[in-house]
Amino acid sequence: MHPLKLPHLLSWREFLDAATAPPSIDYGESRSTLGDWHGASWEEAVQLAIDGWPLALEEIDVTVSELRESAGLSHSVTLLEPTWDVTGSEVDVGAYLAGVPECMVDAVPRQVSRRGKVITFLVPAGYSHRIEHKVIINRGLALATLCAAIIDAGHSVEIWSGFAGIVQLPGTEQRYCGVTRVIAAGEPFDVGRLIFAAAHPAMLRRLWFGVWNAQPEAVAAAMEADNYGHPPYTCEATDLPAEITEPYVFPYLTEEDRQWDDLPTALSWGRQMFNELGLIQD
Repeated sequence: MHPLKLPHLLSWREFLDAATAPPSIDYGESRSTLGDWHGASWEEAVQLAIDGWPLALEEIDVTVSELRESAGLSHSVTLLEPTWDVTGSEVDVGAYLAGVPECMVDAVPRQVSRRGKVITFLVPAGYSHRIEHKVIINRGLALATLCAAIIDAGHSVEIWSGFAGIVQLPGTEQRYCGVTRVIAAGEPFDVGRLIFAAAHPAMLRRLWFGVWNAQPEAVAAAMEADNYGHPPYTCEATDLPAEITEPYVFPYLTEEDRQWDDLPTALSWGRQMFNELGLIQD
C-alpha cells in the first residue's frame, strides 16, 4: 500500500490537474452518473472549479479587529527614511543643481507598524454522505463571507482546503489526508473560486474524490471500497506545509450541526466563531 498522505497541492491549478488526472480505477465515485448526490455532473464540477461559482455573498457589517499578538500579523519595524535640510550627510545632486537650499539628505530611523505573517485558514472538505446540499452551501457561504470581509479589510490571507479521514485497510485502519491551496496570499482574490471550494458539494464529491481516484490503483481501490473513508474528518495544522505556522483550522461538518440549516443562522454562528478567534469585532 502506498502512503496515504498526499503531496501538498500548492496552487488551484495543481489541484485541478490532480483532480482531472486519468483515474487508475474505472468505477470511482468522482465520475459516476448516478443520481444528483454530487451536486453537479463531472463536467459541470470541473467548469465551476475553473470559472468559479457565481453566488452573491451577503453584505455583513464587520470590522477587522487587532489580531491576537501571537498571530504576529502586525509588528514594529524600523525604517530609514530620507529627510532634506540645509545640512546633512549626503548631497541630493538634483536638489543642489536646482538651487534648493535644503539639498542635504540624512537617513532618519522611524518605527512603523507593518503586516508580517499571513492569516491562514484550513477548511475541511470532508463530511458524511448523508449531509444535505443546503447545509454544505450555507456553511460554505458563511465561511466565504467572513473570509472575504477579512480580505476586503486589506489583510493578507491564504485559504486551504483539506480532505482527511480514516480508511479501513485489510486488518487495520489508517488516516489519509491531502490539502490544496485555494487562495494564495497576494494573488487576485477570486471570490467565485472561494465559494466553489468552500460551499459546493461537488468540491468533495467530484473533485477531491477525483484526486483519490487518480492515485495508484491500490490506494484508489481502497478508498473507493471504504466509501472514501469515515470520520473523524478532522484536518490538522501539521497537514499543511511546515513553513505555515498558527493556521486557523475549522472543525469539519457533522450531521449533528444545526447551525448551518439556514443562511442567517450560519452567518451568525460563523461571525461568533471568527469573533472568538479574535479576527473580527462587531
